[in-house]
Amino acid sequence: MSSLFGHEPFWVILLKAVLIFVVLVVYTLFNIWFERRVVAKMQQRIGPNVNGPFGLLQSLADGVKLALKEDIVVKAADKMVYILAPILATVPAFLAWAVVPFGPTVNIPFTDTKTPLQLTDLPIAVLYILAVTSIGIYGIVLAGWSSGSIYSLLGGMRSSAQMISYEVSMGLSFVSVFMYAGSMSTSEIVAAQTNTWFFLPLFPSFVIYVISMVGETNRAPFDLPEAEGELVGGFHTEYSSLKFALFFLAEYVNMVTVSALATTLFLGGWRAPFGIAQVWEGANTGYWPVLWFLGKTLGFIFMFVWLRGTLPRLRYDQFMTFGWKILIPASLAWVVAVALIRKLRNEDMVNMQVLSYLAIAAGIVLIASFFIPEKKKRLESEPPQQFDAFAGGYPVPPMPGQVTTAKTDEKADDSAQ
Repeated sequence: MSSLFGHEPFWVILLKAVLIFVVLVVYTLFNIWFERRVVAKMQQRIGPNVNGPFGLLQSLADGVKLALKEDIVVKAADKMVYILAPILATVPAFLAWAVVPFGPTVNIPFTDTKTPLQLTDLPIAVLYILAVTSIGIYGIVLAGWSSGSIYSLLGGMRSSAQMISYEVSMGLSFVSVFMYAGSMSTSEIVAAQTNTWFFLPLFPSFVIYVISMVGETNRAPFDLPEAEGELVGGFHTEYSSLKFALFFLAEYVNMVTVSALATTLFLGGWRAPFGIAQVWEGANTGYWPVLWFLGKTLGFIFMFVWLRGTLPRLRYDQFMTFGWKILIPASLAWVVAVALIRKLRNEDMVNMQVLSYLAIAAGIVLIASFFIPEKKKRLESEPPQQFDAFAGGYPVPPMPGQVTTAKTDEKADDSAQ
């Protein structure tokens, strides 16, 4: 951790904070355009091409359009919470970037001041990011509750369950990184990847994190809180104008945040990709590392777009089952394995060759397990349950395994007449 943190002039701190905000806003506008263009290419369409060169100003035009739309507040809404919810969803997305390192220590142009390309750092910086981003869940839940709409409430409940579930596996994927780096500081984690990026020795953690970050950001195929066919528009159904734009901004900033965190923890952070640093000594000095960092995050953004244009939406029960019954147990098992391996290596009881053989054997067993046919559960023959759809005074569809009674059919005919 740099000794400059906490001892810099106020104007330097303010300058870095403003630059982070500006970069995130511009990066969000670019990512919206990038997503539309890439999906259009995948679907053999043109995409935005009118506003600005190659349609680059389309995102800005959409933002202006949203700002000029009529701001509607529904009568049934709790107005104070209704207005506060989009702010709660957006602000934490920006606060998380306070501890993300963009590059090494550099000289500020036209001055003699040196500063690390990072706003600040903490001994528990990664835990700070988890804590701050989890506040955004409250904004989504409160948006659904305060709208006074059942559809919005259901979307908020879905989102809270989904994000909390996948934050567990996301947090567990960090534990192995902490054990390898010996620190929770983001700058020290990047420094620990000078020779080897952590996605190689900790590949299972990397895969678990990538899956979890897609679920955490409510992106396709895990965009269940915004399932238009089921919940109209999800938790933001009753929002319009700038308040809706804030939710839109929060989603895309969160995409960049989880991508930057993946880059920092697993892909060497701001360090140059393999091969470049070997042939160019200045690749990891000056302001060039900012380019490497943004390029890596853009790779993850492309993955988000690729998933959206490729995979269909999962069922909600399948998604939650996958998180609780597969991802979390796999994360726990991998953390135990990493702790055991680190202990054996520290005691010189095992070498890398043995570990490689064990990893290959485990991979073969894992791949073979996918080809084992699943045993089908025997369905016990039970008589169908009789069900009166009009018992409560309102017609209710039967559940699976229930059949309507003759009395229900008669009432349905009478109501139709």
